[in-house]
Amino acid sequence: MRATGRLALGFIVGAIGCAQVEAASSVDDIEATSVQKAALSRAHGDDDNGRHGGRETWRCPRDVPPALSPPSDATLALAMRASGVQIYACATPTAGGAPAWTLKAPHANLTETGAGDDDQPSAVHFAGPSWQALDGSLVTGTRAASAAAPEATAIPWLLLRAASNVGEGRFHDVTWIQRLETTGGVSPSVGCDIDHVGAQVLVPYRATYFFYRAAATGESPRQCVAR
Repeated sequence: MRATGRLALGFIVGAIGCAQVEAASSVDDIEATSVQKAALSRAHGDDDNGRHGGRETWRCPRDVPPALSPPSDATLALAMRASGVQIYACATPTAGGAPAWTLKAPHANLTETGAGDDDQPSAVHFAGPSWQALDGSLVTGTRAASAAAPEATAIPWLLLRAASNVGEGRFHDVTWIQRLETTGGVSPSVGCDIDHVGAQVLVPYRATYFFYRAAATGESPRQCVAR
């Protein structure tokens, strides 16, 4: 079943029901982003830094924690830069206790620049966690490992295993996903109490998602791993 109904690439504030609290940002704070091309299928002549013919097409972070390394038979398929929000809800834990900000879902546009200067969203990221390309293909993942981001104010870096794939297209053969180079997205430290249970906030974040597929027989896997 295709989930193209979720491909609303603009942020619809009314559907989210944002509530403002101190130290949290609204969707109005999200800035448009223009990113560098993140195509990862390297032709003959690319070097280890992701350069092709002297032009940079992609670059992996230098300090990827070993725990976030995908299996040795997985190879990079593509990378996309995300700009969006982490949606938090003020909720009371099921086991009782004081209300706390709980992650409800991400919502982000993913951009892979093509030829020219016009960078257009090519996928969307939403609850699941799921990623859906404009061609309708969709991958849903499950967390396999996490590591603290280099920046204390950024959400963790992750390694996720593909749990399901739907449709033919960019994401149909994705097996693993890394969330790296995160900025922002951490839940507020204040504003959630008994009087605000049910409130929601949007916290802007950015990240790069690296998508992997199974390497073909005889293919040398390319990975963003610790160096």
